[in-house]
Amino acid sequence: MQNKKIPLRKCTGCGEMKPKKELVRVVRSPENEISLDLTGKKNGRGAYICRNAECLKKAQKAKRIERSFECVIPDEIFEAMERELRENEQ
Repeated sequence: MQNKKIPLRKCTGCGEMKPKKELVRVVRSPENEISLDLTGKKNGRGAYICRNAECLKKAQKAKRIERSFECVIPDEIFEAMERELRENEQ
């Protein structure tokens, strides 16, 4: 019996490696729209953050998500993502 490997991803906020299922994917669609991907199925470039608003704030402050997507992200989008995260916090 072979153990299944758990995919790990690095949180762009705190920098910790965690199982992919514990993180939320932030996605840049081919149309350059940035949004949270709670299903993990959306098409586009992804970055991962922990399921809390603090890590999103850290990633925003250090411009880590902007760097991984190579684009400028307006504050309104971060605010919308933060609201969505708070609504879906466990």
